[in-house]
Formats: sequence, C-alpha cells, structure tokens
Amino acid sequence: MIQADSPELILASASRARRAVLESAGLRFIAQAAAVDEATIKESAQAEGIPPVDAALMLADAKAERVARRAPDAVVIGCDQLLVCEGTWFDKPVDIDGARDHLRRLRGRTHDLVTAIVCHRHGGRVWQHVAMPRLTMRDFSDSFLESYLAAEGEHVTQSVGAYRLEGPGVQLFSRVQGEHAAILGLPLLALLDFLRQHRVLTG
Repeated sequence: MIQADSPELILASASRARRAVLESAGLRFIAQAAAVDEATIKESAQAEGIPPVDAALMLADAKAERVARRAPDAVVIGCDQLLVCEGTWFDKPVDIDGARDHLRRLRGRTHDLVTAIVCHRHGGRVWQHVAMPRLTMRDFSDSFLESYLAAEGEHVTQSVGAYRLEGPGVQLFSRVQGEHAAILGLPLLALLDFLRQHRVLTG
C-alpha cells in the first residue's frame, strides 16, 4: 500500500479509538477535534423524528464540514456513532453511575451501533457510508457488573455503550456481528476502498 503525498488526510475527531484504527492500517493523518454541538443536533433529530441512520450522518457531516473549512484541499474524515436499543437512543454516560444504568438496560438485549462516516473535500461532501454492527449482551450478574466497572473505571464514560470491545468490555457480550473497526467507531474497510478509488491509496 502506498499513500499519496497529497491530499492530506485529517480525522475530525479526538477519539483515541478512531486514531488507533487509522494508525493500525498504516495511514498517515492528523487528528483535529471538531467543535460541534452534538447534543443539540441529536435532540433536534429526535424531535423531528429523523431516523438514527440519518442522524448519525448529520453528526458525522457536521464534524467533517467544521474541520474542512480550515483545510479545503485535504480529505477530512468525520465519524459519529449512535447506540440504539429497542428504539431508545443512548448517549455517553456522564459518570460510573450512568454507565451502570446503561449496562443494566442493555444486558440480555441486542443493540445496534449506527456508525456513520463522511468525507469532505473542496468545500463539500464527497463520500458517505453507514455501518450497523449488532451486539448482544449476555445476561451477566450484578456482581460481574460491579467488578467490570471497578476494573474499567473512567474508561466506561468514553464510549456510548460504556464498554471497550478492544478491552475487558468484550466479556459483556455473547454475540457480536459486524466489522471490528466499525464497532470502534470508524468503518475502516469502506474508507480504504474510498481512498483507493480516489487514488489517495495505490497498490
């Protein structure tokens, strides 16, 4: 794989998991957090009855567009992920008590991770994609839940589902369907295909 010197790749995110996904694929990029009011966009989407897929795309697009204003010649990658369980949207827990509540509501159930990715260049959106991994949590005990929360600590507040599948959070699940990178928040295979089609990657 050869990455062209131009255009520059920018990840419009401060997410360590998303950075790790791109780094593991050998991509050269810079990461810039996008100042976007995610809560307001989500609230508006829900109030208007916008489906989760479209809401995730709106959020990813807003992040890419914000960063692309400062770098119009770059390929700017915006991502967002919504957790939806039986029609309910989940946000990142604000603390460990919130994570405990999340996990109690999710255990024994199947949820979707609606994972959107959008690329901007030259003043507009040039590509988009949505992946929808499905994960089923096992019906774990309260004692297991407490030991998990103690082991993970503040890490549980850094993801919408209060788990890291790349860490001890994998023990919460009985079934996982979908690309691992998409579960982490960035559908990598689809992105690599886009970058090859646009000759950002060759070989």
